[in-house]
Amino acid sequence: MGQALSEAVDSQCAHCPAHHLAFCAKCTPIELADFENLKYYRRFEPGEVIFWLGEPMGFVATIVSGIATVNQTLPDGRRQMVGLMMPSDFIGDPRRDKAPYDAISATETTLCCIPRRAFQEAMEKSPRVIGQLFEMKRNELDAMQEWMLLLGRKTAREKVASLLLLLVRRQLCTGSRERRGPISVAIELSREEMGDYLGLTTETICRQLSSLRQDGVIASNGVRNLSINSIDRLCAEACEAPESA
Repeated sequence: MGQALSEAVDSQCAHCPAHHLAFCAKCTPIELADFENLKYYRRFEPGEVIFWLGEPMGFVATIVSGIATVNQTLPDGRRQMVGLMMPSDFIGDPRRDKAPYDAISATETTLCCIPRRAFQEAMEKSPRVIGQLFEMKRNELDAMQEWMLLLGRKTAREKVASLLLLLVRRQLCTGSRERRGPISVAIELSREEMGDYLGLTTETICRQLSSLRQDGVIASNGVRNLSINSIDRLCAEACEAPESA
């Protein structure tokens, strides 16, 4: 029975592209089977609201595919993008019954959802899930600090290079890309969304991408893809330590 359970789970969660970085990465087959019975999928089109700040939220979720933006809105209606959520990222807070921020699907996005209360009960029984969530929250704080540095001190060229580097690193983490040689990266965000995230105009984004192409840092590779000729060169453009350091 144990082998049958392991094989059943292996055909589901273990083959999810987000699994090895998600909250369930360190779960046992039995724990995965419990989540398998709880989960359901929701798909969102580009620009569709996943939830608004303060909205009652009956689920938490892992992004399986696509990109969502995290936004904060001022009382006068102005909105600022304060983060990006990509495959394996965890959406929501099991301790809160209302959404902690605005979340909008930037691309076609698929979520693996679990009812919030059921997840909270399962989390209390599994120290592995608590530990993985703690690690993910710590990484979120690190990313927020980097984002504050990016907005406050980096030049427009460094900001664009930093965003490309973020997308490349996330793709490398999925194991779907090789580090050696040119790296193809999917640019699923529009130029406007890139500008909102970086605090730049659409024109500046286009100008900086063209400049990076002219200098041989990147190359066009189809409508929605770029080729990164050297990840260490991109690190230098982003004012970050090289990958080989």
